[in-house]
Formats: sequence, structure tokens, C-alpha cells
Amino acid sequence: MRKVNDILKRKGNAVSTVSPNLSVIEGLEIMAEQNIGALVVVDDDSFIGIITERDYSRKIVLKGKSSSDTPISEIMSTEFPPVLLNDTVERCMQLMSSHRVRYLPVIEKGKLVGIISINDVVTETILTQQETISHLHSYIQS
Repeated sequence: MRKVNDILKRKGNAVSTVSPNLSVIEGLEIMAEQNIGALVVVDDDSFIGIITERDYSRKIVLKGKSSSDTPISEIMSTEFPPVLLNDTVERCMQLMSSHRVRYLPVIEKGKLVGIISINDVVTETILTQQETISHLHSYIQS
């Protein structure tokens, strides 16, 4: 059974972080430069939330706010259930589904050690299925 640690080994655990005081437009510029859809918000090296393109569209654009005058702290999402390195991919799927989130912070010993997305979970599931098919194919051939 695949675990969060397997995902981070495959994709790495680099996380793009920003301060909650950064303006939304500055956060969007970082996302565009790095071709990512979310940034982890930290304060004193502690995870406090995530800002996503969805947060921007729903909390800035639709409400007519200014992205240059609004700090990230005003629009970031903060309700993310943390996962541990030993948690299974299945548990991550269940948490993402029940909490309706696309990202999960990976916390170990109180520190953020990575972030996983719904894309990471789907990719890991596909890799597991391909591995199973390959094993079955080899078994049938022998």
C-alpha cells in the first residue's frame, strides 16, 4: 500500500512558501513564474494555510477586491487536515474528498515537510495500478 512518503520520494518535497503579509498580486506572480496553482503560507516557519488560484478567483475577482491591496492572509484557506509521511494514499483520497480540498500539508514532528495535491494522489494511484497490471501480466506469462 503506497504512502505519502512514496509520493514525496517521487516528486520531491520542495514547497513554495510565502508570508501571509505578501500581497495577493505578488503571490500570483510567484505562482505564474513557477507554473503552480497554489502556495503554502507560513508564519515563523509554521504552516498556516494555502492560497490557490481558486481563492483568488472567488475571494478577489468575484468580490471586486484589489489584488495589490489585499494581503494573502485575507483570502488564504486555512482548513486543511494534515497528513503524516506514513499515511496511505487511500487516506489522503478520503480526506481530500470529505474536506473538499485539493491539497494536504504533510506534517512531521510539528514541521511542514511537504505538500501533496490531488494530482499527486491520482498519479500515485495510476502508478500502483500499472504496477499491479505488470505483475499480473508477468504472472500470466510464466
